[in-house]
Amino acid sequence: MRNLNLQIQTEEPPNIETPLLLSNQQRQEEEDSNNNNDINNKNKNEDGDGNANGESETEESEVEESLARLELFLTVLGFNQDSPLSLVVSWSVFAAVGVVAPLVALSMCGCSECLKYEIQNFEMVIVAFQASLAAVSLLCLSHNLRKYGLRRFLFVDRYSGQMHCFHRDYVAQISGSLRLVILWVLPCFLLKTVREIIRISYVQHGSWWLSLAIFSALIISWTYMSAISLTACILFHLVCNLQVIHFDDYGKLLQRENDVLVFLEEHIRLRYHLSKISHRFRIYLLLEFLVVTASQVVTLLQVTGYREILTLINGGDFAVSTLVQVVGIIICLHAATRISHRAQGIVSHASRWHAMLTCTSSDVSQLRSSASAGSLEAANHLNSIHVDFSESDLESLDYSGMSMNTQWASYVSSHHKRQAFVMYLQTNPGGITIFGWTVDRSLVNTIFFLELSLVTFVLGQTLI
Repeated sequence: MRNLNLQIQTEEPPNIETPLLLSNQQRQEEEDSNNNNDINNKNKNEDGDGNANGESETEESEVEESLARLELFLTVLGFNQDSPLSLVVSWSVFAAVGVVAPLVALSMCGCSECLKYEIQNFEMVIVAFQASLAAVSLLCLSHNLRKYGLRRFLFVDRYSGQMHCFHRDYVAQISGSLRLVILWVLPCFLLKTVREIIRISYVQHGSWWLSLAIFSALIISWTYMSAISLTACILFHLVCNLQVIHFDDYGKLLQRENDVLVFLEEHIRLRYHLSKISHRFRIYLLLEFLVVTASQVVTLLQVTGYREILTLINGGDFAVSTLVQVVGIIICLHAATRISHRAQGIVSHASRWHAMLTCTSSDVSQLRSSASAGSLEAANHLNSIHVDFSESDLESLDYSGMSMNTQWASYVSSHHKRQAFVMYLQTNPGGITIFGWTVDRSLVNTIFFLELSLVTFVLGQTLI
């Protein structure tokens, strides 16, 4: 009885601090306070969402403004041919300014005593190749812009990935491309202007008005054609740089995620974009290489085969036109090799990620301790478990072994997934291709040695 009394005395009654029934006034007050709290929380969330939406809308408006400026610039140069009227106007302006105007100006420069300061055959060849290169650029790029539109052509539309994550990067790349056009066109324009001023000071055309008209026609035509060819190269450079942004983010994705399927889907999407870019620009890149190579070979033949005195005044246009052509080729090769190397570098990132996960996995340490049961490390690992020779402890030890087998299966599964992903990347490196040839360092070296062999052959035929 004494124990029973003690047990009854130790039991405590339940604490009833809140009445089960509340008055109407108290209930109304609590409902009002809850409603006020909900309204305040809702306002705070709306303010936070409003700030985020405001920032995203501001960044999106900046992207739209940058694209609008780029589209206006391309329209001025004649790349925007989305209607029959714009198509006719673009090619009419190209024919008038790029072909007819320089040919008429050069025909009016005929002077039997001016071979010392002007060689008309050289000038005609320069105009022909410059017009060919600009026509290739205008034809290929205007076709792609008319077919896909500027946003799909640059892969910055909403259906090409997470556009809202890269607004600032898009704006920086587009603005940088416009500055790059000015950076290269302006020095070449100044060199051409200085050369024409020196030439016109030596060659008289009867009146200063005629000389000024010829000077203006040559300068405007040359600037227009050079701007078209360089803009096409820089537009390809822009497309590749925009994809570099996504590849850099993909490298960071390996540090944030662990799901192999996410990596695989994202890489397939990036490789699809690279294949699209390669398909759209392969004809342009191939024709540009052929036109520039033919131009340089003909220039070398004429310069080395000319028997009279050749100076910067009568042959200066060769230097200026060669500078524009070589700069365009370098811009295209730099963009293509950069995106190709960035795509191929994903393999090393994924291999390092796979190796680090494999070596630092907790499953590996558990498997190592269970496999080396005779070592001191294994003994310490087993001593950390409550090892007794009782039935319950043996059951718990058996259960621990089953858990390790499950971890082993999980580890092997994840390891095989990562290994398959790395092998996929090794066999599908990606990059800019021209009819199957990847534009990387090996292809650039091949092009260099082919050009060097061609130059050596031409020099051997003309100088020896």
